[in-house]
Amino acid sequence: MTKPNTLIFVDLASDDPSAAGAFYAQVFGWENDARPEGVYHRMVPGGFFKKPDGTDSEIGNLHLGIFKAANARPHPEPEGVEPRGLSTEGRKPRIWVLISDDDSADRILGTAEALGATLLWKNHYWKEFNGYNHAFRDPWGNEIVLWGKAGPDPQIPTDYTRE
Repeated sequence: MTKPNTLIFVDLASDDPSAAGAFYAQVFGWENDARPEGVYHRMVPGGFFKKPDGTDSEIGNLHLGIFKAANARPHPEPEGVEPRGLSTEGRKPRIWVLISDDDSADRILGTAEALGATLLWKNHYWKEFNGYNHAFRDPWGNEIVLWGKAGPDPQIPTDYTRE
């Protein structure tokens, strides 16, 4: 194999993709592209990955899907198969979202909580990757980790935990 396989999409489960699409549109400002409404929603963040000089590259930002847990599409069986419920116990994949330069963790977390999310933790600095991070669980049990750039000479607030 000369080229690696390419990650193209990540999906989150929901028992109400319409509500989940509206949630992520409000929390992150993403376009809620229902395809079709209530069955599968593609969340389109817009914009492009940046080049080192800060200009847009030709690579569009990744999209996120939200599928209906009761009948996850696509699938060869039109009625879907078990399991049909949301996973509520144990560890599951986490989605990492870079905080835009014109947004803030406080605004994102406040909006998410007002819409039914649960704050998991906030105000943590991870030296290994030089970033500030915070996390919440959406109303469907999916975990979202926010990432803020710390910069070349990070000034870590005293109330932040560190590792």
